[in-house]
Amino acid sequence: MNICVFGAASNDIGERFLSPGETLGRKLAERGHSLIFGGGNTGMMGAAARGMHERGGRIIGVAPSFFNVDGVLYPYCDEIIYTETMRQRKQKMEDMSDGFIVTPGGVGTFEEFFEILTLKQLRRLSKPIAILNLNGYYDPMLSMLRHAAETNFMSENNFRLFFVTDEIEQALDYIERPDELEFDVEELRKLK
Repeated sequence: MNICVFGAASNDIGERFLSPGETLGRKLAERGHSLIFGGGNTGMMGAAARGMHERGGRIIGVAPSFFNVDGVLYPYCDEIIYTETMRQRKQKMEDMSDGFIVTPGGVGTFEEFFEILTLKQLRRLSKPIAILNLNGYYDPMLSMLRHAAETNFMSENNFRLFFVTDEIEQALDYIERPDELEFDVEELRKLK
């Protein structure tokens, strides 16, 4: 499978995120998957790519051409696809991928997640989406979504459109077999 990994570009996030990012890349390769990602050399993107490279996995970076400057792009991609815009980049990653793993990230990662979630809600996308909630990073966002559902700004059914876990293996299991696992929405009630 071609699995898209969304995540931070910043290295300032520290080893408690970067190390599991590399483990994710290694596990993807060990399971025979290809990595589709934003092409970045740093942060969660670079960590996943380093893990893939370490295990000989196929790495496909997708980046706007203005990112093609020294040190920005991961240097060992098997293939790099350039787009003109960020919007084209997201579309290309979406088209090429069989599933998505959302790792900790900032505004760009939030945008990527909410776009594919919206497309899935509108039935324009049917691919599995897993949130890898490392170190509880996404707890506040999940709490916000719970609040949106409780106040009728979002349907409770939207929680069936993605899977949340803090375990790399479980995220991959879900992407490979989305019909066998379902996120326990009751877990959201425990979040503050």
